[in-house]
This record gives sequence, structure tokens and C-alpha cells, in this order.
Amino acid sequence: MRYFKRYLVTAALPYANGPLHIGHLAGAYLSADAYVRFQRLMGKDILFICGSDEHGAAITIKAITEGLKPQDIVDKYHSLFNDTFKRIGVSFDMYHRTSAQLHHETSQEFFRKLYYKGEFEEKESEQYFDQEASQFLADRYIMGTCPKCANPEAYGDQCEKCGSSLSPTELINPVSKLSGSKPVLRKTVHWYLPLDKYEYWLREWVETGKLDGQQLHDPGDWKNHVLGQCKSWLDGGLQPRAMTRDLDWGVDVPHDIKGHEGKKLYVWMDAPIGYISATKQWAIDHNKNWKKYWQDNETALIHFIGKDNIVFHCLIFPAILHAHGDYILPVNVPANQFLNLEGKKISTSRNWAVWVHEYLDEVPDKQDELRYVMIKNMPEQKDSEFTWKGFQDAVNNELVNNLANFVNRVVVLTQKFYDGKVPAFDESQDFAGPEGMYDSTYHDSELLRLFDDIQEMCEHLRGFDFRSGLKILMEISTKGNQILQFNEPWKMIKEDPGTVKVVMNLCLQYVAAIGIICRPFMPFTSDKIRILLNQKPIGEKGELNKMLDDLSEGKCLLKNKHKIGEPTHLFTRIDDASINLQIEKLESSTIHETASDMETAAIAPSIKAEITYEDFSKMDIRTATIIAAEKIEKADKLLKLTLDLGFEKRTVVSGIAEHYSPEDVLGMKVSLLANLAPRKMKGVESQGMILMAENKAGQLSFVSPSDGWENGQSIK
Repeated sequence: MRYFKRYLVTAALPYANGPLHIGHLAGAYLSADAYVRFQRLMGKDILFICGSDEHGAAITIKAITEGLKPQDIVDKYHSLFNDTFKRIGVSFDMYHRTSAQLHHETSQEFFRKLYYKGEFEEKESEQYFDQEASQFLADRYIMGTCPKCANPEAYGDQCEKCGSSLSPTELINPVSKLSGSKPVLRKTVHWYLPLDKYEYWLREWVETGKLDGQQLHDPGDWKNHVLGQCKSWLDGGLQPRAMTRDLDWGVDVPHDIKGHEGKKLYVWMDAPIGYISATKQWAIDHNKNWKKYWQDNETALIHFIGKDNIVFHCLIFPAILHAHGDYILPVNVPANQFLNLEGKKISTSRNWAVWVHEYLDEVPDKQDELRYVMIKNMPEQKDSEFTWKGFQDAVNNELVNNLANFVNRVVVLTQKFYDGKVPAFDESQDFAGPEGMYDSTYHDSELLRLFDDIQEMCEHLRGFDFRSGLKILMEISTKGNQILQFNEPWKMIKEDPGTVKVVMNLCLQYVAAIGIICRPFMPFTSDKIRILLNQKPIGEKGELNKMLDDLSEGKCLLKNKHKIGEPTHLFTRIDDASINLQIEKLESSTIHETASDMETAAIAPSIKAEITYEDFSKMDIRTATIIAAEKIEKADKLLKLTLDLGFEKRTVVSGIAEHYSPEDVLGMKVSLLANLAPRKMKGVESQGMILMAENKAGQLSFVSPSDGWENGQSIK
């Protein structure tokens, strides 16, 4: 990749009609965050932009279904996105939203510029119209039978079963999702972007990296599946694409354009422009010039997305930018493929997903454990898979047994042998190294080897190969463990204290390096290591670049006699019970879709695997009364409840806060699974589980004994 003065990194705008799941993290956000954190550590001028995508048919459908306004829906999920990203450590410089006035103005300016340049084609076409709802139907408002695979629940733009792109008129037996009636075709006028007109230069730009005689990017740096998908679209022949829709929710077509009435910008016209409006907002907030990030050829524009958005970021949005005339094009679009879950595709409609905000609530203080496993299994070149057992294995065998074990042993031994101070050593003394006898140059040579390993890690990150970069990090930790294990300083401290000083000094340098190089992947762990070493948290302004300079010159990262902190565990083991609970939750909460339900509402889950009476008899279910209730800080779903069982009182954490307020549940008679193993949630130990019933709409109700029952009675 050529040298650039600055970098502008965007991550796909999450669509504001549902929460984030782990597939989103693996698909775009953690790779973008790791890249940005790395470039900050190298001292680069880099800006990280994202925001909520808040327009489109799916949001209005959800609003109609829930009896709310579209703004209510997007406000809810924008807030949830913002909070979730912060909690998982995704370090945006600006997280904006497309419902903001600045975004509407920016999108309209774009449309107006292209319109008056004559870039659009005005075309009349027939579009489905719902006579009962008295409105034209966007593609996602229509369902019918797929003409290619006979799936009866295909959408007007795509069949999610076979993956085919469709137009609404191709559907067999189309039905409006607004009224359930059969729509009719009615004429309407829209403005189209003539992609066929841009096909020649788009092909040259994608395949050679050149445009108007300038080398803008190196296609050799792009992922094969990204180039392959672009070439497939180009080889199939590009067609004009409508940039407006007949909708009542979205960005208005500018009112100075004739025929604007009732027209909104197509979501794929306004959504990517959200990157620009977000940059403008950042510039306003920080008194900066946004144009140098979007209109200067010395800026590298990089889009991190999932593979389902490749065509929009590699063909349609570049066509819009180039047609405008003032904007740079992306130098890379390192799209990831899909993450599967426990052998199946993630499905939000069926609730087959691990929701990130729920993970953060239920598995507290383990943000980096999830980041680590997501990056380790990142679908960079092909689809990959997440399993809860695999998660447990990676945490216990890699983070605990390798990384945490090495750091902890080094800190503990330093405290034990040297009162917590980095030991100085006699550089003239020979000592034994991992591969035999070495002279005083061994310490320096090991630092240079560490330098080479970190350089290799950096090359992987520059090339968007985050899995390999993470692997190098863990190999560095392994090498540190090997130095400790070979020399056994706990045995040699009395017979050869000089060698032990060298070994311990070297291992401390390794720990200091890991505290910096783990930051792109595990920022919370980086902070913990820095605190362990009695160092300030990293400001990410060139720290890695400075460290590489020091190592290349044989300088130590921790000075002699530097006082480190007290030992603490970076990671803790995850037990089988916690994992089994997550697996059971996933399987029991799955929703099944039916062709008769046009809104894919939840129905009762299938009966779980058969158990014996002996299995059931192990459960001790008791009657109880809620005598106190309070919300748990930073946990939207959780209430802390105090239960009276008659013979004792129990504290139980229950995920009912979205359904009941603390005042609602006081005095409630409940059924308590009393012999469930205790577990901590948000720092509160929960001593049992309240039984709840759930209907197809997801509403909860207490399973309660009849009035007059005493507390503590058995339920059989």
C-alpha cells in the first residue's frame, strides 16, 4: 500500500431496527477497531467514523408492527448501539446518525449536485401499490414466492433462502406486508443513477486501481472475494439503479427539484453519505477541516464492511462520489465474510444470535475475552464459526494458561525476589539461555528477536490480516513462558542469582511489550497490564512506534529499579455451568418462522430434548414473595430482587427490567428454582432463578402459586 498522509476509516452503519450481535462484531467492527488502534499506536493521523443507519422500509415496518413512530424505533436502537460499542471497546472518533439534520442536509446537497450536473436519468416505471394502505410499496414491504427456489417468504429485493437478488415484479403471488392484500402495479417516476454509463471506469478502477491516469490503489492489496464479487457484477452488466423511493420516512428529495413531492432518497443513496455527515459533525465538534479527509488525495479512505455490502461500497458509492466530482475513492474495502453460530447461520428473525449487549450484561468484565475469540475466528477470507465450547476453550487454554499465566508469574516473581523492582544485572556475566550458553549479548539479542516478531505482527495488521497478527501476539507470550520455564528462576535464585536477574529483566521487557501490542485486539487487557507495571494507560499516540524504535536500538522498555504493581489475574477460567447456560439460552429462545405470519412473529419454541423423572426431581422449586426490588446500574434488563422463602431470604438477579419496574413486582408471589448454582451478574450473586412464562410477543409473566400459599412450599 502506498504512503498516505492521513487515514479515514469507516465501519458499516448498523441498521437501527435491532440490536448488535456477534456476527456484526466479527464482520466489520472489531477488524476496523483493531486497525485504527494499531495505526494510532504507530502515530498516524487516522479518523474512525460510524453511525446508525436510520432510514428504510424495515424500520417503518417495525414501527407499524410495534405501534410506534419510526423515530421511536431508531432512537431506541441508536442509544443501544452507542452504549454497546463503548462497552465492547470500539473506539469511534464519531458515532453519528442518519436522522440528524446535518445528515439530511448533506444528503440533499449530494442529490442536488448530481441532479443539476445531469447525472440522473428520470424514468417512469410500474411499482406495486397497496390500495388499502394508499401508498407505494418499497421492496421490503412485499413478500411472495421466490421464482428460483419456491421459498414462499421471499422479499421484493432478495430471497434470503437461496440468496438471489430479485425485483418485486418477479415474485409469485406477491402480498403487501402493510395490509396483507395483493398489491397492484401503478406508474411512478424516479431518478436513476446510470451505473451502466460508469461501467468502463469502474472496471478499470477495480481491476487496475487506476482512474484518469492516476494509480489510486493496488488491487493486489484487496481480498480475492471482494474483487471477485465486483468483477461478477461488472461482467453481468451494470444497470441503472433508482436513487429515490415513494416513502414517508427518510431524507426528502430537495424541494427545489420539480416532482419532489412524496419522494425520499433511497436508503442506499443516503446511508453511505452518513460517513460524510458524521465526519462533518466531528469537524464541527473539534474545530477541524472535514474536507481534507474526503477531498484530499493524500488521504486513504478505507471501508470495513461485511460481504453483503460489497457492491454498495465498491461500485455504487464510488460511482456517487466520482459523479459528484470532489471526493476521493476508497483505497481498500477489506470486507469480511460471515460468522456462523453453533453450526447454523446467524438469524435475527429467528433469534439465533448472541446479542452483544446481553453478553456484556450476563458475562460481566469479559469484554476482551469476546474480542479475542471474535478476532481469532474472524471470517477474513471465508465463513467461520463461533461455538460456546470453542469460546471456553480459547479463554481457558490460551488467555488464562498462556498470556495471563506468563504475566502473573513474572509479576509475582519480581515482587518475591526484588521487592517489585525491575532488576539490574551484570552485563559482563555469562548465563544459560533457552538454547544453551550465552554471553552478555543474549539479553540484547532477545530484545531484537522481540522487535522482529512485533514487526511481523505489524505487517499483518497493515495487510488487514488480524488473525495472523493476533497469533503473533500469542506466540510472543509463549516465548516469554518458554524463557521462564527453561531457566526456572524459582529454582536458580539461590545458586545463580546473576542469571535470574537477566531472565527476569528480559521477561519484564516482554510483559511491557505485550501491554502495548495487545491493545489493538484487547484494549482493556492493555490497561490492566499497564497498571500491573505501574505505567500510565496508553494514549495511543505513537506508543508502538516509539517502542519499536527503542527495541531496534536494544533499549529496555522498563528501566532498572522501576517499581511495578501488585499481581492480579488478567483472565479467569470459564466453567462448564456458565457455558451450558448460554447454550441452553440460545436453543430455548430460538423463534421459528412461518409462511402464514407475514411479520415473522415469535411462536412457541419446540419442545426440548426429553428428560427423565429423575432429572426433574433434582430441581427444588419453592414458593416465595418478592419483598424488595431495585434496578442494577448499567444493566437495562436486570432487577435485583430480595425473596422471602419463609425460612430464609434470597437475593436473585432477574432479567425482567424491560417488562416490570421495581414498584410493579413488590409483593409478587413467585416460583423460585432454589437449588440452582449461584452465579454473579453485574457483581451481584444471584441465588436461584424465578420461573417466568413467555408468550409469542416476547412478553413475560410470573409463574405464581394461588393466593394464600405460604412461602417456602415445594412445587412438584
